[in-house]
Amino acid sequence: MITALLLGLVAFIAQSEYALGTSLLSRPLVTGLLVGIVMGDIKTGVIMGATLELAFIGSFSVGAAIPPDVVTGGVLGTAFAISSNAGPDTALLLGLPIATLTLVLKNIYLGLFLPALSHKADKYAEEGNTRGIEAMHLIGGFGLSFMLAAIVTTSFYVGSDAIKHVLDAIPNFIQTGLEVATGVLPALGFAMLARLLINKKVIPYFFLGFLIVAYLEIPITGIALLGAIVAVIMVNVMQVQKANLATNQGGVIDDDIDEDF
Repeated sequence: MITALLLGLVAFIAQSEYALGTSLLSRPLVTGLLVGIVMGDIKTGVIMGATLELAFIGSFSVGAAIPPDVVTGGVLGTAFAISSNAGPDTALLLGLPIATLTLVLKNIYLGLFLPALSHKADKYAEEGNTRGIEAMHLIGGFGLSFMLAAIVTTSFYVGSDAIKHVLDAIPNFIQTGLEVATGVLPALGFAMLARLLINKKVIPYFFLGFLIVAYLEIPITGIALLGAIVAVIMVNVMQVQKANLATNQGGVIDDDIDEDF
């Protein structure tokens, strides 16, 4: 029961972004570490959190489109996999359906309860009551955190033993398929993220990094550090170009004024 409550606390903290602002604590890479600390297996928690992060890497809210809930999927997927002595493939097997199911409950909360608080906040705004507006914001945000924490606590407390029996009953060919999916889903996550980021300006850098890895066999960490250095250099170059452009435009304006006089 204590473990279930601590996992609920992890979910509450991770989901507090709705009340306190975006901090990326909800990402599986962070929740995996926290779950590993709670479960007493930090290494496995980080590995499973990183695997789930790759699968959910492109899952961000865009307009009214809300992706599967990464908090409950990350926390429960990692926790069930660790408690069952299973691998990252099991974390994916459990994390994705849990995240999708929680999304249904999350949409009900956002569609029914949150609008009522928003209308109440509108009335406080008409009255000039800033404290009331703040209260509605915090209640709405932390209310969602409490809901997800309750889901995580209840699910782990009730289902930890049952999930072990389910995993033991999974045939070998399904487990092999899950291992394949473990490799495919991260690639899908990267592809979703690439659709948002890649354009004509940055795609040469993408292929440059790919060629360096393929032919020079530099590890990904080295490419990441090289990319950070190149990014800093390009930002400095663009700032200098903008400064020179602004100076030249000022000079042209001054010359035109002199000719008019």
